[in-house]
Amino acid sequence: MKTWEDTRSASTGDIMAWAASQPWADEMKSCMQDSEWHAEGDVWTHTCMVVDELESLKEWRDLSRIEQLWLIFTALFHDSGKPATTVTDPTTGKVQSPKHSAVGESICRNALRDLGCDLRTREAICGLVRYHGRPAFLQHRTKPEMELIELSWLVSHKLLHLFALADFRGRRSDSSNRTETDIDLWKMVAEEAGCFESPYVFANDHARFLFYRKQLSSLHYVPVENHRCTVTVMSGLPGSGKDTWLADHRPGLSIVSLDDLRRDYEIDPTDNQGKVIQAGRERCREHLRAGRDFAFNATNTLKMTRSRWVDLCADYGARIEIVYVEPPLETIVRQNAGRKSPVPSAVIKKLTGNLDPPDWTECHHLTMVDGNSEYPNPAKSTTCGS
Repeated sequence: MKTWEDTRSASTGDIMAWAASQPWADEMKSCMQDSEWHAEGDVWTHTCMVVDELESLKEWRDLSRIEQLWLIFTALFHDSGKPATTVTDPTTGKVQSPKHSAVGESICRNALRDLGCDLRTREAICGLVRYHGRPAFLQHRTKPEMELIELSWLVSHKLLHLFALADFRGRRSDSSNRTETDIDLWKMVAEEAGCFESPYVFANDHARFLFYRKQLSSLHYVPVENHRCTVTVMSGLPGSGKDTWLADHRPGLSIVSLDDLRRDYEIDPTDNQGKVIQAGRERCREHLRAGRDFAFNATNTLKMTRSRWVDLCADYGARIEIVYVEPPLETIVRQNAGRKSPVPSAVIKKLTGNLDPPDWTECHHLTMVDGNSEYPNPAKSTTCGS
């Protein structure tokens, strides 16, 4: 198995054989877990048990092959971050793996990119990896319905519930602190909230935007969508094709480009960017004050970075549309090399390893472009596509 396309015709055994040969799997085989929760031993053994349990689920045969692949690869990577995060408490002797889900998400994203997995599928699997442990702890939340609604735009609750069942069953544990009832509660609350099969339906895009900014007073509130302007925030690695997308889809739109500002000030991408950022923010403010539509063009590959620009635009009452562009890596490298001022390969490598693609919780509208396709609003499409 060499590419993502191969997985469509590969058996589960073929996929597991491929996975077992990967470096991240080797690390999992030598990573032991806390015996209270994982008496089966190492992480890889648990992973194989989870895959077996997935195929034993009564719902398995009713899933599409795409949905099955999402779950199989979620199983492969859900604990892949444990080798890098596992520590033993010197006092209690307990083995813990803090934030292993976030590390596993990054390992998953890089591995699936190397396989040539399409952007939509990759990010869906990464979401399941990131939040795989949430269902078992819902009973401890003070507002469980709000947690389900919040996550519904980040992950499929239907598939997360099935995975949580397999994860719970795919281990040996004598602890009685958790039961399958805890996991079934996840499904029940999601169904009651209307977000088990698809994302929660807000009154409008602005209601969703305000909800994730903790500014929506009530789920029933219908905010007026009277935006002063629309800002198109571009996101993607250098050479990904952001300029081309703007030329093709937003011709004539004013653009605030950090690359252009670097050239104006003769500042290298590896130099201090303070002056460039300050100038970019002032250019944005000029458009925002005037109520003019414009595009903000920068890499914006980290949520922390994007949020600063989104906050600026939101403060002026703008509608914010994020466009994320990520063609295959070889295309990015080739296109970057053809630029007038190519970004050093070391910078692109670093950015690629730390990618944090945008999601629907950050903006009014999100466009994901992988070079060939643009993916729709998940609330208006099927859960897993075809």
